[in-house]
This record gives sequence, structure tokens and C-alpha cells, in this order.
Amino acid sequence: MLKPAEHVLTDLAQRSNVSLHSDYSLVGAVAAAAADDDERRVKKRAEENSVKDEDEILRRKPELHPIRAWGDNSSQLTPWNVLHVLGRAIALSRRGAARGLAEHWGALKYSQALTGDTGSFLKLSAEGKETADYYKANQSSELGVGFALALARRVLAQRHPDRVVSIVPADTALRAGWALTSRDKGLRQNYRYRPQFFAELWKPGAPSLVLPIACKGNHSNAAHSHAQLASASAHVEAVHVGPWNETPCLIFSTELPLDGHVTVHALCAKGSGGWLASPNAEGSGLDAKLSDANHFPQIHLPSNGDEARTSIPGFHVTPDQYEWFGHVLARTAAAGLTAFAGNGEATAQYLTERQGRKHFIGFTHAAIGSVQDANHNLLGNRFVGTDHVFRLNGTRVEAFSGVEAALFDLLAHGRVTQYRREVYEHRSAWPSDSWDRSWGGPVSVHPDGTVLAIRLLPGHAGPV
Repeated sequence: MLKPAEHVLTDLAQRSNVSLHSDYSLVGAVAAAAADDDERRVKKRAEENSVKDEDEILRRKPELHPIRAWGDNSSQLTPWNVLHVLGRAIALSRRGAARGLAEHWGALKYSQALTGDTGSFLKLSAEGKETADYYKANQSSELGVGFALALARRVLAQRHPDRVVSIVPADTALRAGWALTSRDKGLRQNYRYRPQFFAELWKPGAPSLVLPIACKGNHSNAAHSHAQLASASAHVEAVHVGPWNETPCLIFSTELPLDGHVTVHALCAKGSGGWLASPNAEGSGLDAKLSDANHFPQIHLPSNGDEARTSIPGFHVTPDQYEWFGHVLARTAAAGLTAFAGNGEATAQYLTERQGRKHFIGFTHAAIGSVQDANHNLLGNRFVGTDHVFRLNGTRVEAFSGVEAALFDLLAHGRVTQYRREVYEHRSAWPSDSWDRSWGGPVSVHPDGTVLAIRLLPGHAGPV
């Protein structure tokens, strides 16, 4: 029997425990999984005399460590917050058939995938298990992103309370400086490993800290997560910010078993790199528009005495590019915010041609567009954005995504620098409640000023 939509909405706002695993036993298990994978690749190459890229021994982060800030091995999240994080992460993904607008609504297909309560751990619901039978890889991958980034934001905010954490899609950011695929114009190497996201920890007027993040998910077991983390360590190794091999990073694998609770396995790499230059106080700074750059995709290795300097495939942000890359990250993050609010024109101003500016202007196919024409007062704040109406077990529900009104006005007018000042000043003042009585449903507000809310469509309390 289908659960009534009212009960589904209540479940979405319910806080539940998420199991966390990050210790030295995990470090050893991932190292063993990496060694097994390397051995398999060597054997396959020898047997088949293969020269395929997938048979090459992978470059991986040489030293991984537990994430000490996790401490008690569990954390509480609401399913709705996980979907908010996922929606923000995929707002610029361009996975659909048309432009990126409304991509974030794809997170809503998991509205019934998770279940739990304050006295238990989150796990797949009956609907989530059924979906896994048909869309196993897609569901585990996308929910893995949601859990990983929700916990990454939390642990980084705890480590750096004087910073705001922005999550930026790595492919979109990198495309401002490098050609990634054959469809991109510019110098290119056939190197397919790269992180999925960057976490930028920023403070107005100060250098930002950038960490590559790779996150995966599975419906299997811990052994599968060990192999996924070994693979993820190759993806984060593809980007170096500053000195060789000094870029800190985070890797995640979320285990979503059909029987059992959700467990997030995670490790980190330490280092003195990742720091960018302070924004230029002169001129328009972050408000200035960007054009595509054409850097060669290579990582410079340290020179050894009088030997010639060598390089390997990958992406290296060198000191002369620090200010430029900080500019890219800030404007790409701004594009994600305005896309989440449904405004294509505002989004296009922040992207270069290679980043996909054209996907946010012009023609849109029927039913996949998004229009920024809605506003609501939620948890004491006014937000502007876009809405989406769909059926949840036969009942019409309304979802709303947006940005706090004054902050959106700054972004719509290209004022990224002022937006960041305002967000920084109010970073600890946002409401943490997961339900708004006057709205009538779950609400999630993030420190970047975004909101995701859902309720029964007014006037439609049951199936029609």
C-alpha cells in the first residue's frame, strides 16, 4: 500500500543517524584494494598486450588519513537536507536533453528513497529498494553525492568556522581553463580522471582554501566501498593546487545496502597546498566577467637537480593562476545559485562559453524549463526562486527552490563580491528548523542563502 503523501513529507523532515566510518583500518583496506586493482591491471595488460588507458596503473594520492573530526562515528541528517545538497550539486550538471535549468529537480525522484527516525539509522525504504532493482548504479551514485557533500560541508565548517564552504562542480570550473572532452575547444589530453567537486572555503578579502572531492556510492558492501575509495583517490590526484602533492582532499563512498543502514566511508589527504591568492581589491574583482582560458592539461613535477623539468597529465593550478582560479570558483558557484533559483539570464552571465553559457539562454524544450517567478516566506526569511508541481503517490505536491531575496538581487545584478560579504556576515544566523508550519512542509536552508521546500499543493489534499 502506498504511503500517504502527508506521511512522506513528515519522513523527509525527520532527523536520523548516519553511520560514519573513517579510521586506520579503512586506510589499510583501501590500500589493499588499490594494490589488488593495480595487480589486475598489470595482469590484464600482459595477457592481452593491451595499451588501453583503463589498463594503465593509476596515479593515486600517496597518503590517506582518517577524518578525525568525525569522532563519534555518526551524524544526524534529514532526507530533505540530503536532497537539497544533491539538488544544489547537480544544478549545473547538464545531464538532461536540454539546458541545465531545472536539472536540480532530479533530486526529487528520491523523495521516498530513505527512511529512519531519531532513534535509528537512515536506510533505504521499500520504495528505495525497489528503485535499486532497476536503477541501481544511478541511485547509489546520486544519493552518494548527497550524503558525501552534506557531510563534507559539515566537517569543513567545523574545521574552519571562520569560513563559508561553497561546493562547486569540478567539470564546470575546470572548463573555464581547460578543454576536457573532444567537444571542447582548446588544448587537450586524453586523461579522464578528475574530481567531481571542489570545496572552496572562503572569507572576504582573504585567500581561499580549495579541496578536490570525489564521491561514489554503492548498494553492495564495505568491500565494494574500499574499491570505490581506491578509485576515488585517483580522481582527486588529477588536480594539484600549488606545490606538487600538497593539495588536501576528501574522498567518500556511501554504502546503501538493501538490508542494513546507510554508512558513509571517507578518508582525507593532508597537505600545505590548496591555498589561492587574496582577491584583488582593485578594479571589479569577482564581479568581472570571464572568458575561456587555454591552459595545457599537465601537472609540473618538481625538478631533480639539473634534470629537465617533467610533467604528467592532469590539472595544475600554479601560483600565477591563483587569482584567476579563485575568480572562476566564485563565479561558477554564483551560477549554481542562480540556476537553483531558476533564472537562466542571471546564470548565463557567470559562465564562459566552454562552461555552457548557451545552455541557459534561448530555446527550452517543453516541460524541462525553469522560470524564476515564485517567492515565499519560509522560516522567517523571504526567498525568490522557482517551483515545480508533481504527484507523490497520487497527490499533487509543490516543491520550491530559491535564494534569499536580497542576496538573489545582488547575484542577478552580477555583484558577487557584495553577495559574499553579506553571506559571510550572516553565516551563523540562518534557521536550522526542518519544518515550517505556515508553509506546511519540510524546509532546508543552507548558509549560502538557498532554500528547498516542499508541501501538498494548496487545495489538493489527496489523490485526484
